[in-house]
Amino acid sequence: MPLDPSRDCSLCPRLSAFHAANRAAHPDWHNAPVPAFGPLDARLLIVGLAPGLKGANRTGRPFTGDYAGDLLYATLLKLGLADGVYDRRPDDGLKLQDCRITNAVRCVPPENKPTPAEAKSCGDFLRKEINAMKRLKTLLVLGRISHEASLRALGLKPGLYTFGHGKIHDLPTGIHLVDSYHCSRYNTQTNRLTAAMFEQAVRAAANK
Repeated sequence: MPLDPSRDCSLCPRLSAFHAANRAAHPDWHNAPVPAFGPLDARLLIVGLAPGLKGANRTGRPFTGDYAGDLLYATLLKLGLADGVYDRRPDDGLKLQDCRITNAVRCVPPENKPTPAEAKSCGDFLRKEINAMKRLKTLLVLGRISHEASLRALGLKPGLYTFGHGKIHDLPTGIHLVDSYHCSRYNTQTNRLTAAMFEQAVRAAANK
């Protein structure tokens, strides 16, 4: 299996149909599985949920073009995990430093809600990506679905590791898993997640 799904990946019929509809409506958008961003020799892998409809699904780069990306990339720049300027477009020249970003589900789902079956279908891509990162030390997972998908990709049972913002799990594989609420607009507008809380989680992951 390749590291990234092919552009015409059909493992998830619902997501394939959603891509087809969006290609018809927005032919100039990416509208395909979104590949990971950042160096494979990074020690930190950030695992999001899935591409946003008008964010990564439009631009083709994880967390690029929506509010979640504004907070994520500003935090990475502040902590020295990125260089350059984030400008909501994939050709802004931004480079990640010792970290890589991917999603548990590589295709945009309707209403930003992948099904458990879709997360499972994409699990092999996440597993292969983790295995390809030979220097990987830490996973920063954004949200419960990403938490569970990452544990499954490592061959571990999610039920043994409770999700909670700021929790750090030292896994038997030798990898550290750091939990964070997803940096979505909804979570920040409801104050479930503040910029300071998110920075604290990213900093903890970077320091592992």
